[in-house]
Amino acid sequence: MRPTVHILRQATRPAISNIAGSCASLPSLLSLSQSQPRNHAQHPRLQQFSTARTMATRCSSSSPSSSSGRGGIEKLPSSPIRVLRTVDSFRRWRRPHLLDQRSVALVPTMGALHEGHLSLVRAAARENHHVVVSIYVNPAQFGVREDLASYPVTWDADCDALVRLDRELADDGHNLGRISAVFAPSTAEMYPGGFPGQEVDSKGSFVTITPVGEVLEGRSRPTFFRGVATVCMKLFNIVQPERVYFGQKDVQQTVVIKRLIRDFMLPIEVVVGPTARAEDGLALSSRNVYLGERRRAVATVLHKALRAAEERYKSGQRGRDAVLGAAERFVDEVLVGQMALGPEKRVRFEVDYISLADPDTMEELDFVHSAKGAILSGAVKMLPVEVPQEGEDLGHSGGPAVRLIDNIILPPAEQ
Repeated sequence: MRPTVHILRQATRPAISNIAGSCASLPSLLSLSQSQPRNHAQHPRLQQFSTARTMATRCSSSSPSSSSGRGGIEKLPSSPIRVLRTVDSFRRWRRPHLLDQRSVALVPTMGALHEGHLSLVRAAARENHHVVVSIYVNPAQFGVREDLASYPVTWDADCDALVRLDRELADDGHNLGRISAVFAPSTAEMYPGGFPGQEVDSKGSFVTITPVGEVLEGRSRPTFFRGVATVCMKLFNIVQPERVYFGQKDVQQTVVIKRLIRDFMLPIEVVVGPTARAEDGLALSSRNVYLGERRRAVATVLHKALRAAEERYKSGQRGRDAVLGAAERFVDEVLVGQMALGPEKRVRFEVDYISLADPDTMEELDFVHSAKGAILSGAVKMLPVEVPQEGEDLGHSGGPAVRLIDNIILPPAEQ
């Protein structure tokens, strides 16, 4: 029988003090120069990407939300938070903290920050001397037909949110640290070999975690976890965090990251924070801005379906058909009700999957073992509004199709 997976924290490194003795050999590694030639401008996909709305390209040194302090150091306005845009500058900032044995945490984001991101930053500040928030829209985790160009870019709002949060952290005596830096690199900086391929058969330097990265989200988005694992490996090598913080909403991503850290023997602890939700239960996501008012009202269908399945599990049901049957019936009822409305009122959606999976491998289960539990998860695609009404809020970028994911952890019944 395999051990229970603890979702809130999985230690994958020795204590910080045990590693400090080996840190003396690391400065030479941290100071390696990025000397490879970069011919990004000649690459046709990079030319296309240069027009896309990404955080990396929008966060220029002339951004009105940034300021330079003494010595030309860029900081978020009215705050001590540094903005670091290159690998070399980040490593110069990181080195003294490594030598002084001051712990550094990383909260990776693609910007468009919401309360879920901020809750992870709060958790990181409680346990670490320095918190680094990375803001980078990673093109490698988008498929060729996905929403990279329209992904919400909210640099000014993100800066304001981090500055306000840092003041909050400063006033809370229970925190070990605060936000010390924002790492906001360009794609040329993150991919020195050229624009990362988005096609399944793209050539390049990638990290793949299989088979866990090939099921569920990986089956629907075959390049997604390859892009996630690749950019996370880069961020881990650049930041060298003692701890890294992810949200449970992307539960399969957390399983992939834990596997990456274990298999590549990285001295990093993974901390998974609970899913942040709106009052009606919808999981907070940067993509929720696409929904608009009409689709937003129906977007809770997935969460409510998973809750119905959870109730079956709590009642003692352990079989796949019994647990998932409750979720599938709920979804069917909502869909039938919506399709009975006229196109000027209804909301259309498609169910990608509803899963009952092993918490270690994400492989489908026929029966939930009481000593181990399982992960309920699902994905739905909210389709564009058919007949918009005059003045109707369709959402960001005109309300394109929105893919929503969610999950619920079914804990072991025997504890």
